[in-house]
Amino acid sequence: MPGTVVTFYSYKGGVGRSFALANVAVLLARWGHRVLCVDWDLEAPGLQDYFQELLHEPPASGVVDLVDDFRDHREWTGAHVTELEFGGTLHLLAAGDGGPEYAGRIQQIDWDDLYKLDFGAYLERCRERWVADYDFVLLDSRTGITDIGGICTAHLPDYLVVLYTANEQSIRGVVDIARRSDEARDKLPYDRSQLTVLPLLSRFDAREEYDRADGWRQRCAAETSSLFDNWLNDRTTAELMIRQLTLPYVSYWSFGEHLSVLTETEPGPEQISYPLETVAALVAHRFDHTAVLADNRDTYVSAARNEKREFTHDIRISAPRGMRDFAKLLVGELRDLGLTAQLSMSGDRSLLSDGEDTARHLCLLVDGEVSRWQSAEVELFLRWNPDQDRRVVPLLTADTEAGALPGSIRNLRSLRLASAPQPFDAARGLAAQLAGEQEGGGLADVLSQAYRATMRPPRWELVDDILRAALAALEQQASDQLEELTEDLVQAIKPRANDEARTGPPTSTRALLDQATRENHRATRRG
Repeated sequence: MPGTVVTFYSYKGGVGRSFALANVAVLLARWGHRVLCVDWDLEAPGLQDYFQELLHEPPASGVVDLVDDFRDHREWTGAHVTELEFGGTLHLLAAGDGGPEYAGRIQQIDWDDLYKLDFGAYLERCRERWVADYDFVLLDSRTGITDIGGICTAHLPDYLVVLYTANEQSIRGVVDIARRSDEARDKLPYDRSQLTVLPLLSRFDAREEYDRADGWRQRCAAETSSLFDNWLNDRTTAELMIRQLTLPYVSYWSFGEHLSVLTETEPGPEQISYPLETVAALVAHRFDHTAVLADNRDTYVSAARNEKREFTHDIRISAPRGMRDFAKLLVGELRDLGLTAQLSMSGDRSLLSDGEDTARHLCLLVDGEVSRWQSAEVELFLRWNPDQDRRVVPLLTADTEAGALPGSIRNLRSLRLASAPQPFDAARGLAAQLAGEQEGGGLADVLSQAYRATMRPPRWELVDDILRAALAALEQQASDQLEELTEDLVQAIKPRANDEARTGPPTSTRALLDQATRENHRATRRG
């Protein structure tokens, strides 16, 4: 998926725009995203000041040099980008080198003339490279209504974050710039969707004048409510969203240029990094799932924080104490199939107290009823990341009544154990379901059926030939050939009326089935 361009804009200065952008950038990079920050406030640059402790040396070039590149017919190469010393991918395209000649270079730029010379097309090509190389490109725009402001609020962004304070002039400026930006985008020769705008109330102090603060918050919601229409969930009010996203005035952070999120790593609601995390999560989710944000802010932020993380296990098996032995065998069978599995037993308090879970999927071994520990595990599991392809798979014993299970589990696609359950059958059923295959289709499901098939020994030799060909197709990533071989395997294992003296898969066939299951799982994960 191509990256997203987000402009941070303010109608008036002094609202903490660069502070907000820099902190959101650090959070996104910390959460695993590739981030480029661009200082388009060319006449009063200062974004790099927030990154001083992450800069090995001052930037030697920046946005202003793009003009020279355009005039000299040089395309974007990333040469002007400064890599910040941070754990993730966090880069800065500064305004320029800030040297004695910088101001003169800025004054000589005539943006109207540049656009007449097709500078807009050049910027569009730069933008294409940015969104190819980064997940998020954050633009720090100049205040007011300017040519540069038009580039940042109309031409380049997918989303516009407009910071404002609780006064009439600032509120009117927010609404006006959103209108102007949409009108300007309609005239662009590029395919752009309607601009998504986040009005971000900033430097808001509700600690003493509570009644006045509440009145102004309601006024802000009323005046800016139309800007929420194209992205806010219908059941969520603008006022509620403003309460979630307001940046409070905290005097400590009004001195100097510092990154609060580097200090407040686990902020509470009273700290400024708390709403900054919320803003970063909204950007990370690309303004989606706002109903979750309205209902549970912590869940929403946790989902954004963990979206890019790597899991140490493919699946966790949650089992009641009475199924401990079966669960251990199941974990072993899953590992033989190439799935990394971990075991948790009901009553294991350490799991519920962990900061986050480590398995992509969760299997609930259910014998009669779901234990309260398993219910807590499901809640914890679903809490961390509602966006990712993560599954809860109930594995029910033969005597378990599916209709008596809690609704949240009853509605999930489950697997059923036989009266005399075999761990290898359960493992292969799980592997097939996690591979995302539907019943009757897909290699994983057909392999699972082959383990249970019975037929005359000569027909198993045909199955062996098909499996060897399928392994070769998996290695070569020949999807069309693999689809044909899957259908061949379906036909080969179908019961025949004249099949007498039938047997299950011999040792050689079972070994090929195991190998094909492992390789298919690896191919699915790569895909």
